[in-house]
Amino acid sequence: MSKGRVTVIDIAHAADVSKSTVSLVLQGSPLVNEATRAKVNAVIRELGYVYNRGAANLRQAKSKIVGIVVNDLTNSFFAELAVGVDMVVQSAGYVQFLSNTGESIDRQREVVASMREHGISGLIVSPARGTDAADFKPLTNAGIPVVIVVRNIPGAKVSSLVSDNFAGASAAVEHLVGLGHRRISFMGGFANTAVFAERLGGYRDALAKAGITFDDELVVATAPSRAGGVEAVGRAMLLADKPTAAVCFNDAVAFGVCDGLRARRLEPGVDFAVVGFDDVIEAESAVPALTTISVDPQGMGRRAAQLLLKQINSGKVEAEAIVSAVRLVVRQSSGLALDTTARRAVS
Repeated sequence: MSKGRVTVIDIAHAADVSKSTVSLVLQGSPLVNEATRAKVNAVIRELGYVYNRGAANLRQAKSKIVGIVVNDLTNSFFAELAVGVDMVVQSAGYVQFLSNTGESIDRQREVVASMREHGISGLIVSPARGTDAADFKPLTNAGIPVVIVVRNIPGAKVSSLVSDNFAGASAAVEHLVGLGHRRISFMGGFANTAVFAERLGGYRDALAKAGITFDDELVVATAPSRAGGVEAVGRAMLLADKPTAAVCFNDAVAFGVCDGLRARRLEPGVDFAVVGFDDVIEAESAVPALTTISVDPQGMGRRAAQLLLKQINSGKVEAEAIVSAVRLVVRQSSGLALDTTARRAVS
């Protein structure tokens, strides 16, 4: 405990919460649950803390800072996205504050609150799973422009920039069907996200157009990570009627699927066709090079930053919804046309 004036840090230590949570309580934010609010307020009274609103207002004044919050920085897609954002905001005289939530809504609320304390001029966010439209209300009420990327949040009343997930997954299936595959799995991704639903929808639609009956056993939901890809292919290979190809939720899953295949002495692009989604930098240099749906992560970052700066400069928070086109990039991991006489049996 400091011996002089009581600080927010003192309160956070005494209440066993984060500094950002204390700040949310002081701001009267609805994002803090009542039990935590009561505990923090009790400590404030006990320590005799006096909130200096004038100083707080100075801290919250707009700066040349743009916040970017992503849900999984371990996925190189988001690193590339952040690079794209930085290219644009830096040239416009802004600096970027980057934070990773690891899919934690509580962490997301804390970092956004902390960024607000530093007076961010705007926010770009790929929301954590379970994020609600109400989470963005304090920002819009304060006139802070927000651009949601990758995952849209219905009813959030902020700008959004997402990929054409339906069309991308459809193109991946059409490519595999064209190579002769009929048992095509959809691997990876959290089933309770809009992106998963959109990509699965494109997968199902393309199967139907090809006259292939949808089999829910071939949909293997796992974490959208390399480890999730290993798990997904492992589960798929337990099926009596095994798949011969996979449309993967993203490139990270696709790399994991390739790892899992090799662990079973199967070669991606030879014994089993793999298609990813994102086209991260590693996709082209992977062995085999990854066939994938190109989203252009850096390009998406640049476009999100341009959209945000447009709103910052206009002084208006007018929501725009943009769906970016995607394209199929064919490389070695999807293999050649299926030749059942030349291929080893998938086992």
